[in-house]
Amino acid sequence: MSGCEARDAKKLVRSPSGLRMVPEHRSARSPFGLDEPPWVPDKECPRCMQCDTKFDFITRKHHCRRCGKCFCDKCCSKKVPLPRMCFVDPVRQCAECALISQKETEFYDKQLKVLMNGATFFVTLGTSDKSELMVCRLSNNQRYLVLDGDSHYEIEILQISTVQILTEGFTPGGGNTRAIGMVLQYKVPGSEELRQMKFTASEDLSCNKKLSASWLAAMHKVSK
Repeated sequence: MSGCEARDAKKLVRSPSGLRMVPEHRSARSPFGLDEPPWVPDKECPRCMQCDTKFDFITRKHHCRRCGKCFCDKCCSKKVPLPRMCFVDPVRQCAECALISQKETEFYDKQLKVLMNGATFFVTLGTSDKSELMVCRLSNNQRYLVLDGDSHYEIEILQISTVQILTEGFTPGGGNTRAIGMVLQYKVPGSEELRQMKFTASEDLSCNKKLSASWLAAMHKVSK
């Protein structure tokens, strides 16, 4: 097993909320992940925290896996995927949390995959007047933005401070725009210095402009 494979290795763990497939090393956790919440103790919730129904032998209490609060079956009946906590199967959630998790499913199923597939850009460092054609992608563990060309860079997602998407085609009447690039500011670990990179979609017909635009759109959603 290579160093990267060992670093990204995962293990199956059982928690009170269900089975989770998590990184073996905490340092390899995705920056988009969430920790399991502590459950509200049973003795502190004699009634449903949504509809106020009193719990008894017939009306059982259930904990939402996303917020940890206590509900009756009616108010916490949905089982919804929760990838941000690495659950293997859909888990029980209250109505409010289930709605949030359902909206996030599109993000995890689509946007992160777009970023991990990568796209090609001309990359300019700082104030340099030279650019380099590079393939840019999100690492498999979702922790780094990886740039490969003649040079190689890895930028930790948590160190990115600002993402500005560059567009063209804007009109005062609200006409359509398209993403043509991005300006990224980030910190180098161990330093407070801000560095900048500019990404410009290639106008070369051999490059897929639509792919680059989709990648930029996904990056914009990630940075919100």
